[in-house]
Amino acid sequence: MNINRDRPTIKSSTILVTGGAGFIGSHLVDRLLLEGAKEVIIVDNLFVGSEDNICDAIKKGAVFYKDDIEITSSLDYIFEKHAVDIVFNCATKALNYSFVNPKNAFDTNVNGVLNILEHQRKGHFKTLVHFSTSEVYGSAVYEPMDENHPISPTTTYAAGKAAADIAINSWVNMFNVDAFIVRPFNNYGPRQNYRGFLAGIIPITAWRIANNISPEIHGTGQQTRDFIYVEDTVDAVVKLYSILSPSESINISTDGQISMNEVIEKIISYYDYQGEIIRKEARSADVSAHNASNEKVKNLIKYNLTPFDDGLVKTLNWYHKKFTG
Repeated sequence: MNINRDRPTIKSSTILVTGGAGFIGSHLVDRLLLEGAKEVIIVDNLFVGSEDNICDAIKKGAVFYKDDIEITSSLDYIFEKHAVDIVFNCATKALNYSFVNPKNAFDTNVNGVLNILEHQRKGHFKTLVHFSTSEVYGSAVYEPMDENHPISPTTTYAAGKAAADIAINSWVNMFNVDAFIVRPFNNYGPRQNYRGFLAGIIPITAWRIANNISPEIHGTGQQTRDFIYVEDTVDAVVKLYSILSPSESINISTDGQISMNEVIEKIISYYDYQGEIIRKEARSADVSAHNASNEKVKNLIKYNLTPFDDGLVKTLNWYHKKFTG
């Protein structure tokens, strides 16, 4: 295992987290503060993020800007005001958004990254950690899906993410910037958005049952995902930070997959729900299977994985408290 000695350490660094009030981003912010970061700066336009997610972080000294990284002048101001060492880019818009506003979903995933990379090229910070997504692979051509799996996005959200990944690699090649890509599979856990059509399947199902609304399944329900507990993702990213080389990418996933039917059944069991399940038409371009290989990450770090049933109970307990006040 090679340690990148030229890379600034998380401890004692000034770190910018884009999308830091979101689901994964807010958990990352908490962990960076715990790791001893000198200063953590959060920028988020609160599209699906929430200030509730970062209340504790702000009490501990994190700085929050309600702003948009797609606006060049917004990033300009932050880099003028703060001597940033590291950027973790978690900014995005939910996958479901691409079904109603495909162009904007694509643009968000590309333009924000380009703005960040230009600041990096100009020497305004040292290291970029970019959060990509398993969606760039599309449906599995072979399983388990490793880092060499073909990039074949099926939605404009995923296409924008794939374009951002390619852009990062080109900036590394052309300008020798220090940037690498982490590719989490399907995260779940506390703080994931439960409101409206942009919600994840676990929180929206919990919310519906808590409000006496029937849960929904799109299509057959046999489509599968590789769910990983959000704190496991953040733990892996922090451990990988000093190891990965520029332009390198890595899957962050569990050891298997679970169908949407099984997920809904487990949530129903938790709530002892006795009502109906509404079946809806499959969404166009929906990925049918995601079963990742995590052989690479297991060879690099001590990899902690929460069993799905344990993580789901933690998650549903958190939502139960939230929904009941």
